[in-house]
Amino acid sequence: MPATMNDLRRLRRIIIGKPRDVTDRQVFHHASLIAFLAWIGLGADGLSSSSYGPDEAYRALGGHTHLALFLVLMTTVTILVISVAYSNLIQHFPGGGGGYLVATKLLGPRVGVVSGCALLVDYVMTITTSVASGCDQLWSFLPLAWAPYKITAELVVLIFLVILNLRGVRESVTFLAPIFVAFVVTHVFAIVYSIASHAGELPGVFHDARQDLHHSVSTIGWIPVLLILLRAYSMGGGTYTGIEAVSNGVTMLREPRVRTARTTMFLMALSLSFTAGGIMFGYLLTASHPLPGKTMNAVLLLNLFGRWSIGGISIGSAIVILTLVCEAALLFVAAQTGFLDGPRILGNMAVDSWMPHRFGQLSERLVTHNGIYLMGAAATAVLLYTRGDISMLVVMYAINVFITFSLSLLGMARHTLELRKSEQHWRRQFAIHAVGLVLCLAILTVTVFEKFAQGGWLTLVITGLAVALAFSIRRHYASVERGLKSLDEILGDLPPAVTTASAAPMDRDATTAVIMVKDFSGFGIHQVLSIHRVFPRTFKNFIFGTAAVVDSGAFKGTDEIDRLESQTRQNLEKYVAWARSQGMNADYRMELGTEVVETAHEICKELAEEFPRAIFFMGRLIFRNEKWYHGILHNETPNAIQRRLQFDGLQAIVLPIRVLEG
Repeated sequence: MPATMNDLRRLRRIIIGKPRDVTDRQVFHHASLIAFLAWIGLGADGLSSSSYGPDEAYRALGGHTHLALFLVLMTTVTILVISVAYSNLIQHFPGGGGGYLVATKLLGPRVGVVSGCALLVDYVMTITTSVASGCDQLWSFLPLAWAPYKITAELVVLIFLVILNLRGVRESVTFLAPIFVAFVVTHVFAIVYSIASHAGELPGVFHDARQDLHHSVSTIGWIPVLLILLRAYSMGGGTYTGIEAVSNGVTMLREPRVRTARTTMFLMALSLSFTAGGIMFGYLLTASHPLPGKTMNAVLLLNLFGRWSIGGISIGSAIVILTLVCEAALLFVAAQTGFLDGPRILGNMAVDSWMPHRFGQLSERLVTHNGIYLMGAAATAVLLYTRGDISMLVVMYAINVFITFSLSLLGMARHTLELRKSEQHWRRQFAIHAVGLVLCLAILTVTVFEKFAQGGWLTLVITGLAVALAFSIRRHYASVERGLKSLDEILGDLPPAVTTASAAPMDRDATTAVIMVKDFSGFGIHQVLSIHRVFPRTFKNFIFGTAAVVDSGAFKGTDEIDRLESQTRQNLEKYVAWARSQGMNADYRMELGTEVVETAHEICKELAEEFPRAIFFMGRLIFRNEKWYHGILHNETPNAIQRRLQFDGLQAIVLPIRVLEG
């Protein structure tokens, strides 16, 4: 192998890390997250939304800032209702999957794919919004002359997060844990201080708010006031983004997963309601108003600490900068949710054939690396298109979040009604899901209506195109599957397999055909018959090999790995039993791995040492009319294995297997 290739591999290992052993029984324990780390990795998205959600809501009030008291109450109630509803969802669906799985199971696959695509766009927006808002916090204290460099900084942060996530889930979360803790400490201090420093003014604040409310009602009427309040409440929809992250990422949590997930959800709900409500209340107490080039949180901090000094030395600016840096850093941590859950949803949809199957594959670090690349690329595209405009990004973000919220809560409400005869507390659960559904639909409707021209149309178009693409992919895979059934008809015409009492020993010096197969099907039998037809009476040994790939569907626990291994062995034993019954000297080899080409290559190299006269065969689907997308939907695994084996000086042949799309 060229030295340059070795250098690239060495560099990749340094950046990404050494491969993990998928057969290690402790790998799930090492890669999983306890509740505290899950609160950091998954809860950071929800908690960080307090950086832009209350900001957008408060700005939407305009001159009616006295309504902020009602917004605080409505925000807190909404967070708690959605959190409790999703906590119940976790209990009913402990295997994870979140909104995609719930909608699929309870409302049907077609609705499920809509929810899944909305989630995918949601997680792209999670990454983009978090990175853009984080840089907004930093640029709130940096010179205005630095403004043109903000988009460059956002792109650098994105690249860093992609590399970090390619290293693995636990590594990325553990690395960012101190940032999360620093945010909590600084913001709890700011909220507590804002209330404590204005404790004597609280009665006056409540009195003035009541007087202002009466004045507004008498001036413009109840209905306009309620509409202003509803609009501000909806514009703050970004506050609730991230609550669904825990239910989507249950599979990455430490056992017992349901208990860990519900504990994480409790921590998220408590911290988010306190932070978001406290910040908005702080705006009101300090009479904060928007200033050019600064976020509302920056204005609040300046009002609280701007004049602080000790011994004539000003320390207020340092406190403001420290708090904003912690806020920006947490927003970058929040982007982790998009990289953690986005590829996981993409993998689940790939397993169900709504997305290209390659998105279900794991890397040697046991992460869905193709999904991470896609999320990073999509986030970069959105960032460049919007130029990091947080107002536009929050609108696009919130719409997709509440599409998923609404579908999930609708499914759970329907499910609760169906279980009313067997569920003792069904009324309480139905009430929670129904109230949550009404709140989510209200926010979704108002946001789309109010902000359709400011980004609402774009996110609806993107989501619609994603749904259309998913249906097209599913149709193609279904068509190919129907075409492959014609090959399975061979199985019905074959003589029955008769298990022999014992097999003759393999002659290591005899010509050996190594056939790489997957499942026991007509596809594999067709390869054997093709070998007999092209090379009659040539091979004395037949060895069936399989690379049992642990993808995102199987990487959910040791039981799933054991089931994959057992099923793969049974398929190979069927091939061997059939081959021996037809007078062939047959055996099999298998190995677990996360990548087909690498694992199959290792199997073949070991067999080449054992059987020097071995020739390796792989089957490849051949379509009558090759299309550009076939290379995306159907990987080039056979050709990739052939290239590696031929480079090693081994004979490898790819057998064309014709398939007519049904």
